[in-house]
Amino acid sequence: MNSGVFKLPRLSWHYLWSRPLAAVLNLLVLTLGLAAITLVLLVATQLDKAFERDLSGIDLVVGAKGSPLQLILAGVFHIDVPTGNIPLQEVQTLQKNPLVAQVIPLSLGDSYQGFRIVGTTPDYITHYAATLAEGALWQQPMDAVLGASVARGIVKASHQGAPLVGATFIGSHGLGGGGHAHGDHPYRVSGVLAPCGCVLDRLILTSTESVWMVHETATANDAEDLEILKEEREVTVALVRYRTPMAAITLPRLINGRTSMQAAAPAIEVTRLLRLLGVGADVLRAFGGVLLAVAALSVFIALWNAVRERRADLAMLRMLGAPPGRVAGLVLWEALWLAALASMLGLLLGHGLAQALGWALQAQGLLPVTGWIWLSAEAGVLLLAAGVAAVAALLPAMQAYRTDVADLLSQP
Repeated sequence: MNSGVFKLPRLSWHYLWSRPLAAVLNLLVLTLGLAAITLVLLVATQLDKAFERDLSGIDLVVGAKGSPLQLILAGVFHIDVPTGNIPLQEVQTLQKNPLVAQVIPLSLGDSYQGFRIVGTTPDYITHYAATLAEGALWQQPMDAVLGASVARGIVKASHQGAPLVGATFIGSHGLGGGGHAHGDHPYRVSGVLAPCGCVLDRLILTSTESVWMVHETATANDAEDLEILKEEREVTVALVRYRTPMAAITLPRLINGRTSMQAAAPAIEVTRLLRLLGVGADVLRAFGGVLLAVAALSVFIALWNAVRERRADLAMLRMLGAPPGRVAGLVLWEALWLAALASMLGLLLGHGLAQALGWALQAQGLLPVTGWIWLSAEAGVLLLAAGVAAVAALLPAMQAYRTDVADLLSQP
């Protein structure tokens, strides 16, 4: 009967599909539970990495008074509207503070096809160690550098194969698109960044002077007004890197108490954000756990009833010389087949949902999420499915193991 070991999987497969309705129902519930857990795993891991990557090297974000979390979301991740503008003179004074190693100014307010136009300095690109795929950085006002995702989006939207470097475009007022177009000041694409997997991929970068030029000329009525606006120039946020650890204690308090600006610590605010996001992740994870528990109970009931219905078959196997362990293995193999199918479908569905969520987030210009990755932690999903199936099959397998041939044959 050693060759019978190799026949158990095939026989159990036929047994599984001898009750197609119950098999499909159990498979569906188990698949949904595994898909929910896979989705949480993929999204949570990618968001954690995105937050960590985009926040790297930024000790403090300084902007207008308002919500600190909103300031972080707008100034670092570019997924919210800024709290306002801050005077350029105060930013320059902050830059001279001996506790400050570096200040990177950002000026926001315009967009193109839903992609944000950010006025800044080349230090912003250096900070994320981004490199150029083609072209060069801006050399004069109204030159612009496109992030990798922006370049792909513009090419896809235009359906043209013309080179991007040297092309011109017109920004519109507002961060969501659809605002007043600044037709008098077109931008010229001077370069395209290589993909960096950071927030720069989703941005159009230009000099701060470009943003000032567009808005000052659009606002000023005459030359005198233009000069006044130049003297009152502002930026939206400033990304600060400390010179010494002591700055973390004194600098935020100094800014919040003695200036018109607000200082927000990214580490604190992102911890709050992740706590809020974690509630939703916990709910979805709990939902997946409930589905797995329901699936385990459903599989248990199905296998228990299957053992009772197959008493004649089990008796025949025992009469043909099959040992009790092999009869019990038949039940276990049936559960493992179910777990294998549910694992495959659950992982596919989880990755598909993650990719769909990524498309939705990308359409809104939010954080990047994709389903086209494999995490080593997903091996735990396979083990989880096998564990649920094994636990559900334990009692039915023991029942089959203890089957008494004489009792079965004596029953009518």
